[in-house]
Amino acid sequence: MNTTSFLSREDIFTGLTARNANEVIGQLADHLLSRGKVRSSYRGAVEERERTMPTGLPLEDGLAVAVPHTDPEHVIASGAAVATLKEPVTFRSMDDPDKELPVRLVFMLALHSKEEQLEMLSAIGGLIQDNKTLQSLCEAQDSGQIYADIDRYLKLGG
Repeated sequence: MNTTSFLSREDIFTGLTARNANEVIGQLADHLLSRGKVRSSYRGAVEERERTMPTGLPLEDGLAVAVPHTDPEHVIASGAAVATLKEPVTFRSMDDPDKELPVRLVFMLALHSKEEQLEMLSAIGGLIQDNKTLQSLCEAQDSGQIYADIDRYLKLGG
């Protein structure tokens, strides 16, 4: 998978501030809308999907990530937005929707086909299981470092 085909440094945010999951989703969705990647319906569709099918993933060491996304019909051109959060924000767990997780890293996906969604979700699943890369992403101070970490992981066949 080619990182530059779906993500640029402009799509990566470090130290994002938000009070809750919907604020994170809103900020990232608005960014993707401003870049012409998604339709105006995208934000609401992601928020609704997050309510019914949460995307929080618990990891080791108390870390958690979220991968909010929605159906391809709300996407114009495939892309993603990535954010590290200044303070953890609560997302509900994908495995147990009643469980709340303190998320510090968010991968928001806007993918144009179900096949792309499966490929990207698989790549992210592998990336977040690579403890060294995950730790580097969570501690990154700038978008260039996050981009380089993701690019390096994907080029290694992740």
